[in-house]
Amino acid sequence: MTGAEPRCAGTWARFAAMVYEGVLLFGVVFIVSYLVLGLMRWTYPLAPGPRTVLQVVMFLTIGAYFVWCWRRSGQTLAMKSWHLRLVDERGALPSTGRAIARYLAAWLMFAPGLAYLLLAQPGAAQGTLALLASFVAMFIPALIDAQGRLLQDRLSGTRVVLAEGKPRTAGPAAGH
Repeated sequence: MTGAEPRCAGTWARFAAMVYEGVLLFGVVFIVSYLVLGLMRWTYPLAPGPRTVLQVVMFLTIGAYFVWCWRRSGQTLAMKSWHLRLVDERGALPSTGRAIARYLAAWLMFAPGLAYLLLAQPGAAQGTLALLASFVAMFIPALIDAQGRLLQDRLSGTRVVLAEGKPRTAGPAAGH
């Protein structure tokens, strides 16, 4: 990588990568849930206890996927396809702490929609629209931020840039 600052990724490319990421994660979630259900001999409909266990396993599995990819190369498979890379403020790969913080903060994108679901208990169509509207609304910070950062980027000290060459590895001062 040259001494030039990496260019910020565009909002539409990031959105497209997120959609593609959702498609890829469907397969991961399907396989892991199939394994958990089979090993535990659970069948649908799940009781509240097993359902919570399955949800926690899915949350941790997806989190492990993102954190591992971001720490290893700054890219998930979808980010590679769209030539995007996650870096910290210095342009280096994010630390494990920053990657975990970003994963957790990314769930804030769904917080307004989830709150609506819990409070209003709408039907399936309204609930889906609420989650979708919540997701779309969370792109507003990227439209007004000079670096196009979403809330999870701002909170975790990361940014998504165009992938041009290899990222710098984090030095000894990078542990967060």
